[in-house]
Amino acid sequence: MIKHDKLFKELLTTFFVEFIELFVPGVVPYLDKTSIVFVNKELFAGEKRQEADIVVKARFKGKKSYFLIHIESQAQYQARFSRRLYRYFSALHDSSNLPVYPIALLSFKYPAALQESYYRVGFDDREVLRFNFDVVQLNRLSWRRYAKHANPVAAALMAKMKIAPRDRAHVKLECLRLLLTLKLNPAKERMVTGFIDTYLSLTADETKQYERKRNKLREPEQEAIMEIETSWSKAGRRLGRKEGLKKGRQEGRQEGLAKGLAKGMLLTVSKWLSRRFGTMDKHTLERLENLAAEELEALSGDLLDFRDVADLEQWLKVHEAVRAKAQ
Repeated sequence: MIKHDKLFKELLTTFFVEFIELFVPGVVPYLDKTSIVFVNKELFAGEKRQEADIVVKARFKGKKSYFLIHIESQAQYQARFSRRLYRYFSALHDSSNLPVYPIALLSFKYPAALQESYYRVGFDDREVLRFNFDVVQLNRLSWRRYAKHANPVAAALMAKMKIAPRDRAHVKLECLRLLLTLKLNPAKERMVTGFIDTYLSLTADETKQYERKRNKLREPEQEAIMEIETSWSKAGRRLGRKEGLKKGRQEGRQEGLAKGLAKGMLLTVSKWLSRRFGTMDKHTLERLENLAAEELEALSGDLLDFRDVADLEQWLKVHEAVRAKAQ
C-alpha cells in the first residue's frame, strides 16, 4: 500500500518554500524565509486526538510579528472537507493567537469536480461566517503548465496532475528532465525521483515508449537521465535487500491483521451509523462490507459531519465510483 501521507509530508517539509513559491506566490513578498519553523501539529486537546498535516511558523518580512501556514494534504475525497479544515484553522488560531494561512493540497484522482474553497455558515437574512482557504487540486492542473518551472515540487507533483493515458510515458520523462536542471544533492534527487516513480509507475508498454523517447534525446541529457534511473534503482535494491526478510516474515501476519482491522472498523462504523440514523438496511450494510480498511477509516472521520442518510449515500457513491475507475 502506498503511504501517501508520508510521501507528501516528506516532499513538502523538504521543499516547503518551493511549494509556496509555486502554488501560493502571493505569500512570498511578506514571508521571511529564514524564520521558518515546523511546529507541533496536535490539535483538540481533550477531544479525539487529531493532527494537522504541516504547520509552519514564520515571521512577516521586516517585522517582529509571526503567522502560521497550515497545509492539509488529502489523498482521498472527503465529504465536508471544508468544515474539517475550518475546525483545524480554529484550533490553530485559538491555541497560537496568530493569524493562520490555510492551504488544501488535494491529490486524489477522482472526483475531478472543483473542490470548494470556503466554509460558510449563513441564514436567509445574513452570512455569519465565511472561511476561505487556498486549494491546490492536482487532478485539475495541467502538467504542461508546470513542465518549465525550475522547481523540485513541480518535478514531483507533475506526476499527480491531469495526465492523458497516452502521455504518461512522456510526462515521466519530462519530470526527470526538469529534475536534471535543478542540480539537487543526491538525497533530495532520490526523494523526488522516488515520488515520481511511485505515482508514475509505467506498464511494460509505457516503459518501452518511455525508453524510445529517452533514447531520442541528446546524448549528454540521455546519459544524465539514465544515471538518475540507475541511482534510484540501486537505492531501491538496497532497501529491498534490507527489508526483504522482514517483509516476508510479516506478510502473513499483516494480511491477517488487515482483515481483522477492517472487520473491527466495520463493526464500529456500523454501530455509529445505527446510533445516528437507525438500523441500516441490508443493501447499505453490504456496501459497507465491501469497503477496504482505509475507506472505513475515512468514513469513520466523515460520518460525524453527515446530517442524514442522504449524505452517507452520496459518500458511498463517490467511493464506489473511484474504486470502479481504479479497477
